[in-house]
Order: sequence, then C-alpha cells, then structure tokens
Amino acid sequence: MLTAGAVALTLFVASCGGDDGGTDSTDAPSTDAPSTDAPSTDAPSTDAPGGECAELTPVKLQLQWYIQAQFAGYLAAVDKGLYEAQCLEVEIVEGAVDIQPAQQLADGAVDFAVSWVPRALTVREAGGDVVNIAQVFQRSGTLQVSFVDKDITEPADFEGKNIGNWGFGNEYEVFAAITEAGLDPAADVTLVQQQFDMLALLDGDIDAAEAMTYNEYAQVLEAVNPDTGELYTADDFNVISYEEVGVGMLQDAIWADGAKLASDDAYRATAVKFVAASLQGWAYCRDNVQECADIVVAKGSQLGASHQLWQMNEVNKLIWPASGGVGFIEEEAWDRTVDIATNTKNLDGQTVLTKPVEGTAWTNDIITEAHAMLAELDVDLNGEGFEPIEVTLNEGGG
Repeated sequence: MLTAGAVALTLFVASCGGDDGGTDSTDAPSTDAPSTDAPSTDAPSTDAPGGECAELTPVKLQLQWYIQAQFAGYLAAVDKGLYEAQCLEVEIVEGAVDIQPAQQLADGAVDFAVSWVPRALTVREAGGDVVNIAQVFQRSGTLQVSFVDKDITEPADFEGKNIGNWGFGNEYEVFAAITEAGLDPAADVTLVQQQFDMLALLDGDIDAAEAMTYNEYAQVLEAVNPDTGELYTADDFNVISYEEVGVGMLQDAIWADGAKLASDDAYRATAVKFVAASLQGWAYCRDNVQECADIVVAKGSQLGASHQLWQMNEVNKLIWPASGGVGFIEEEAWDRTVDIATNTKNLDGQTVLTKPVEGTAWTNDIITEAHAMLAELDVDLNGEGFEPIEVTLNEGGG
C-alpha cells in the first residue's frame, strides 16, 4: 500500500481554466499517412532537419509535478537524444505543490512549461503572457470512481450521494457534469473535498471519488480488498469519464512566452525545435511503452514500475490517436474548456476565470512547423494504429 504522504505527493493535479483568445490558423497540418506497422523498438532517428549546430541552446522545461509517466515524452526525448539532435540542451525542472508552471514561465524562470489549459489561463488572466503552442493531451483523463454497489453509472446518479472532488480548481468538470445532469450542486448533491488520494473512497467516507485515469484510478486497483485479500479489480468499480459525458477540459499542453514568440526570432525557432523533439518523444513512448516506463522509473519516480507502466499506457490513450496530428489544438475542445472555465460556478459561486481571455492564448503555427520537421523524420503524427497494452498492477504500484 502507498503511504498517505506518497499518495498525496503523487496525486496533485492542476486546476482551472479560461476563455478563448486563439486567433491563429486552425487548419489541420498536413501529416503522413498513419503507420500500421508494429511498434518499433529501434532507436528513433535523431537526424536534425536543420543539420549540425555549433553549440547547443540551453532550454528549461517546467513540469507541473514530480517525475512520473505523465511527462514521459519529455524524459524520453532527453534520454534518446532527440533534443540534442535539434541542437537543444533541455533541463527538466520538476514541479511541486507550490509551483505554478505557467507562472514560472511568465516570471522568466523557465523557457517553456507543461500545464493544464485552465490553470495556465488563470496566469494569463493575471497578466502573464503565456501561449499554448502544443496541446499534447487531446482529451481529459478525469474520472469519478465508485464501488459497484453504489450504483453510480452517470452524473444523474450523484443525486443524494457524497461526491468527492479535489477542489483547488480541479472540481469544475464535476460541477459541470452535475449541472448538465439537471442537478443543483448546492441542494441535490453532498460535495466533499477529498484529499489528493483515494483513501476516502476505500474507507467508505465518500460514495464516489475524483481520479485521473493514469494515477488515482490505478491506486485503487493497487489496493488490497480486505474481504478477499486480493487486489481490487475493475469489476469492483463503476467509472464515469468526464470526457465521455461531454464536459472534459483540456489538460497537459506546452506553453511558451507570448511576447518572446512575437519579438524574438531565436526563441521562436527554439520553440519549434523544442516542440518537434518533444512530440517525437511522445511518439516514441507510444511505440515503446515499457521502455519509456523504465526511463521514468530510472529518472526517480516516486511510485514504482507497474504504476508507471499503467500511467504510460493511460497517458498514451489521452494522446493517441490524434486526428489533427499530435499537439494540434482542436478549437472545439478549446472552446468547451473555456466555456466551462468561464461559466461553471463552484459552491462558492466562483468561476475559474472572471473575464474573457484577452489576446492570443493559443496558436497552431508552432505545431504546424514542428509537424513539417517531423514529417522529414518519418514520424507518425496521428497514431491511428495505436493500440493500448494490457498492464498488470502490483500492490502499491511496485
């Protein structure tokens, strides 16, 4: 079993969201036909389209949390030399509870940041000129998990139940689902702010818990059922996906400094190369799941090998297939995220954002150029042939 401390450290997730503001091209970039070949275990090509460089450009990337497979694509890009092949020397900066990645970017402490879209938009609303240049996770991984005997199979079943949520801005998909189901969050449901773990669910203190597909849901499956002495299985739980019920909000994306993108040609060129190598790393992890999980563990993940393999597999499901090409920002998903962030209120009557997003909050220009570079390296950008693997979890994720 995980200790409460380890669980709490691992389960921090990002928060809230905002309004539109994207004014750039939304045309899907040209991509190669999807590969149907079996996943390759060969090292990816590291030939840089731009040729050799005199020296490497230093780059700092701020993660939103500690090392785990949620960030495997970036770690693989370092490990396999993909950044170096683009003449970049990338330093991965771990996150923490008190670190807001987009704020670090806005303050100039790092060159790029990984952040959920709503959370980064709060920084933008506060004056930080951060821009989404690659939407890595194409869909939301947020769930509501309950034991089967609670008979909670859709948001309408929340009525009269104790529904856990993390708060801190992570609750808006929950509130949006409750509202969409025709329920009053203040009267029809008892909302309970849960810790960043699944102990309240396992102890029976709440009827359904908020969870991420790649993290907390795995943790209940890594726990021992006291009635059987064996690990719980998926048959013990009902799972509601907020993506599937239409209130999913965009999550992990790569953010850049907007002012520098507009005024600094060297920074912009670095952004294109950084995104290209990062997405090449994600494509590598799509095709080499076990190796990327091993890379994450070797880099010092706090949870163990089976948990990281599960997480790698589930994160891949959030990225692949990518119909517009990995990293491409779909306007419909962006607008849905912004609408929920702007109009859904929590029990305190607060929304994620208090006013429309000003200026250009996202662009597909960088991703389009990055895709062109990756096409030269014959990287499959769509992953239409992607098939998740079967993962066996061990107790405590070890």
